[in-house]
This record gives sequence, structure tokens and C-alpha cells, in this order.
Amino acid sequence: MADELGAEYPPGVGDGAVRGRVVRVSGAEDVTAPSEDGLFGTTPHNRQPGTALVVRQGDRMRFVGAAARRISRGLDLDEIVMGLCRATVPTFADSIFVYLRDPLPVGDDRPVGPLQLRLRRTDRLPGEPIGFDFLLPADSRTAEVDDGPVTPSEMVAVRPGSALAEVLQGVRPVFGDPAHHDSLHQLLGDDFNEPSGSRALLAPMRGRRRVVGAAVFLRRLERSPFEPDDLQVASQLATQTALGIDKALLYDREAYLAADLQRSMLPETLPRTSGVRLAARYLPAAETARIGGDWYDAIPLPGSRVALVAGDVMGHSMTSAAVMGQLRTTTQTLAGLDLPPQEVLHHLDEQAQRLGTDRIATCLYAVYDPVSHRITIANAGHPPPVLLHPGGRAEVLHVPPGTPIGVGGVDFDAVELGVPAGSTLVLYTDGLVESRMREISTGIEQLREQLAATALLAEPGAPPPLEYLCDEILNILGPGDRDDDIALLTARFDGLTASDVAHRSLGNTHEAPLAGRQFTRQTLDGWGLGHVSDTAERLVGELITSAVDATPIIGPIELRLMRTHVLRCEVQDRSTDIPRRLEAGDEQGRDRGLLFVNKVAERWGVSRLVGGKVVWFEMRLDGSQP
Repeated sequence: MADELGAEYPPGVGDGAVRGRVVRVSGAEDVTAPSEDGLFGTTPHNRQPGTALVVRQGDRMRFVGAAARRISRGLDLDEIVMGLCRATVPTFADSIFVYLRDPLPVGDDRPVGPLQLRLRRTDRLPGEPIGFDFLLPADSRTAEVDDGPVTPSEMVAVRPGSALAEVLQGVRPVFGDPAHHDSLHQLLGDDFNEPSGSRALLAPMRGRRRVVGAAVFLRRLERSPFEPDDLQVASQLATQTALGIDKALLYDREAYLAADLQRSMLPETLPRTSGVRLAARYLPAAETARIGGDWYDAIPLPGSRVALVAGDVMGHSMTSAAVMGQLRTTTQTLAGLDLPPQEVLHHLDEQAQRLGTDRIATCLYAVYDPVSHRITIANAGHPPPVLLHPGGRAEVLHVPPGTPIGVGGVDFDAVELGVPAGSTLVLYTDGLVESRMREISTGIEQLREQLAATALLAEPGAPPPLEYLCDEILNILGPGDRDDDIALLTARFDGLTASDVAHRSLGNTHEAPLAGRQFTRQTLDGWGLGHVSDTAERLVGELITSAVDATPIIGPIELRLMRTHVLRCEVQDRSTDIPRRLEAGDEQGRDRGLLFVNKVAERWGVSRLVGGKVVWFEMRLDGSQP
């Protein structure tokens, strides 16, 4: 059978934890309990070994139905294979060996290599040896049965045209013919000798499109051999197992793709912004619902501000995740325009309506300014944020709830609040506080109490670490509270002191660069950073010169310096003309001075504003270059 290997598939698909391991079935319940005379030749204590038994067709069908139900209960590959083993041992056979293709092709994937079978699982009656000596007459068995010379092959290469290839191609269970004997030797080794009578049965397992493996059923000499009617039983068991394997592989791939999509929709890392520390968590609803529409985000804004976002699209599907991705992208774009929070939600509402009439989501959008120590929050049907004060008091912020985005025809309001340094803001989705077991109001109160209790465990005068705080917040979840996915974002507001911020409004003439350089040197000398003032002066001069050349005489140029873990400089003007990044050797154009900025600064960039822009750079306080 000139079959080929399957193409590559996502990690984890068809790669179970149990492979080539003997598992004893002690204490396992039979799918169909033996009757007084036994079933499929099982030998009760009051019957002489080898006595022929008659199994009624109705008994066979009841057994097949019960076995099929047990196999179909499995959700993943190992559960399905285990279901086959536990359903057949000892009722149908005394031992079973299950081989699966390696690798297993998924769905419509076409195999690309030679067919190989790998031993996936074996089950046997308690007390039976690992090898196959128990099939031989008692006087010919080896003394050390557990170390017998016959062991199954871990990996079998199915040669085209071989007996095993022909049996697999025929897709029908076989016993007693030459092809059957040769196939058993390929699977079980050349030392395997089947005793007289049909006590070994080989059943290929074919899914919807191709063979996915094979099962070998074995019976002891003390038991009646397989009968022709048992071939139909084995065929139905193998088919049910193969279809279950196909289903599990397709589900695993879909779940892998869904989880990968979910990961790609969420931030890979949280930004490091001045005066704010961040930590986040995301939990899917369950292993069977690993994708949803919950998201969080933190977006740096001009002036060292940061936008904090938490949102939740209705549903748990690929569609929900796709809508979430579109809304998150729209949010990032709107944040780049530096719109007020209520305007961001208004545009999100319009975007959700363009995506469809049933695209409903909740969203909370907040902007924190570390210089003024104030936060502006707008809400669209989302659970309210909770603020943990420096003293340990936890407060549910009173923010107008608003209407979910996608409803349309409503306005959104924003509130502005002062937040002292050391405060922690907690944004979350409703999966954290609402479930079938509790009301959302109860969950929010539990969250508030958990924050206050965690603050008491921190060192005196210090807030709890953010990563630890996130873990403690998730402890409010009970065993029945994972009905929905959960997005959690925490922000510690350290803020900036007035002594760490310096601002100067410059003219829009060609004298502005000189004034900006002088202000920079004076400020850095006052901060004790005179060792970096030469470099900082030149960088500031280049940004202001670029602004003067770009700005039609509309208004002043603003210069702001901030001292945090780095030195940050921001030059704001009224021009919407964005400077372009030049490559080395490009000596033309008014932006050529930015070549020096690009080379010396640790980071630099441009942020758009409504009616202007901010060009900024950051440099290390020790003066070292990146």
C-alpha cells in the first residue's frame, strides 16, 4: 500500500502522553458484563476451558452499542484510545495493542511520506506478562515471562506491497489467513508465533478519508477463539474509534488555531511608560472554550500619558475573536489621534455597527496623566473599575455605565478623577465577577474585599506587587465561576513629581532652537545630569529645528523635559507634517538632522495630535548610547 505520511500539523495534535505503555485494567468496569455463560467466549469459573459458547446476535449488538458510547465519550486522542481499550478488555479480548499513524494527518491534509505506525497504547488482563508468551502452551512458556523475548514494535514502517499494507488497504478485520500472519509479524515482531486457532485479530482503523491506525485483539488459549461474526464487531469498534480520532484531531487543530488567534489579538508585552507600572492576566473560559472576545490593552500617548483599555465582545467563537481584533485595532488607531475617551467610544460604536447589527461589546477606556496625577474614564456598558488607594482602601469608582458599543444612537460621558501616587487601578471583564453561581454585584464586592485584604498582607507603607496582586485577584474565582473568559489589567500609578518635569513655551522663530538648548542645559544641571547635557542639547536642537522648518507660523513650539528611569524630551508643534525617517547617506531634506537623533537616542518617535504632533526621544541617564 503506497500510502504517504501526513503533512505537518500544529504542536500537540496527535501527540498524547501515553505511547507504547502497558496499562493494566485492574478494577475497570466491563462495557457489557458477562452473562452466566460468558460473552464472546469469556470463561466463568464453573465452565471448562475451551468449551464453545454461542453468543446471540442481540448480545453482540448491545455490546457494540455500549462500546461505541464509551469510545465516543472521549474528547481527545488518549481518551478515545483508552475508551477502545477499556471497552474491549476483558469482554471482547484478553489483550489489545493500538497502533496509530505517525504523524496523524488532520482533516484534508495529504500525507507526504511513507506510512508509519507507532504503538500508542496496550491494555491487558491483570497479571498477564508484557510479552506474548501467554499465547503459547504452558509447557513452552519462558520462565521469566515479564522479560520474555517477544515484545511489540514501538515503530513499524509499512512497506508498500507488504502484507500489512494490503491488510490496511483492505480496511477489513482479518484473522487466520497468510496476510494476517505476516502482518502480525510486522507489528509484533518475528518471534511472535500465533497458536492454533484464531486468537489474534487485526482490525485496520479508517477514518473519513484514510487509514489512521490498526488494533490487534488477542485471546488466551483458555478462551474460545474468534469467530467470523467477531469480525463485524471488530470492524464497528475500529470504525467508531477512527471517526473519534478524526474528530479529536480536527478539534485540536481548531482549538490550536483559535488559541493562536486569541494570543495574537492580545498584547505580547505591556509597554513601559513613565510613572505607570502594568501587569495583566488572561484566562479562557475552559479547555472546551479557549477563545472569546475579551481583551485588554495599554497604549502610550503623548506627554507620557497612557490609555488603559478593557473590552468584551459577546460570544465565544472565532467570530467573536475576529470582531475583538478589529475593535482593538480601531481603539489603537483612535488612541493615536489623542481623542478624548468619550470620543474614542463613540467611534468604536460606529465601527461596531459597520461590522454588523449583532456586534455588541462593552468597553472601558481610561487615560492617565502622570504629570497631573489625574485619570479620565469613559464607559460603554462595562463593569466599573476598582481603585486600590495607597492606604489599602479599595473603592469601586462611580463611572456612568453607558450603553454597550454597537447599539448606536447614544452619547458617552467621561469623568475625571484625581489619583494619588501609589494607587492601583484594576480593569477587568465580567467573567471575573459574574457567573451562574453569583450575581455581578456580589462579584464586584468580592473583588473589592479581595483587593483590600491583599493590601493588608503587603509590607507596611508599600502597595502589593502587581504580579502578586493579579494572582490574588484570580483567587476570588470559585469552581463554578469559569463560565466566561477573563481579561484583567492592573496599573500602578507612581506619577511624576513636579520637580521631575520642566516645561518651556518657545517662539516659532529661528531663535527657538537656541532657547531650547539653553533651557535644556539649565534644567539638566539642576537635576544633576550635567554629564548628558551636551548630547541632550544637540538632540533637543535637532527636534526644535525640524519643528521650526515644518511649522507655518501658527503658534508656539512647546518643549517638555521629564526625568524618570530615562530622560524624555518632547517637542510639540501645530504642524501635522510628520518627519520621515532618513537612511544613512540621505543628505537631502529638512529632516536630515533626525539621522543624529536616530543614532544617539535610545528611542524616538512621533505622536499625532488633533491639530499638531509631538516628536520625542528618550536617552539613558548614564549617557551611554544604545
